[in-house]
Amino acid sequence: MSQPQIDIYTKFGCGYCARAKRLLDEKNASYHEHDITMGGPSRDEMMKRAPMARTVPQIFIGDVHVGGSDDLAALEQSGKLDELLSA
Repeated sequence: MSQPQIDIYTKFGCGYCARAKRLLDEKNASYHEHDITMGGPSRDEMMKRAPMARTVPQIFIGDVHVGGSDDLAALEQSGKLDELLSA
């Protein structure tokens, strides 16, 4: 069974972004990182997918908008991250 696509929108030097990527790496989850440090099309894409998002990272697993680093950590804490990654 393959894992759903994971997209993570980040900015250079963001500690929360590094923490979220570290957790995904620990789960051996491959992800597509979109650096929006300088704005551009990736930032526009993020804003279309999560119009109320004003911070990074913004994480999407499949069609699910997880939210930020704290939201990803909460999923892990509750035991629901593995379920989402295997959906």
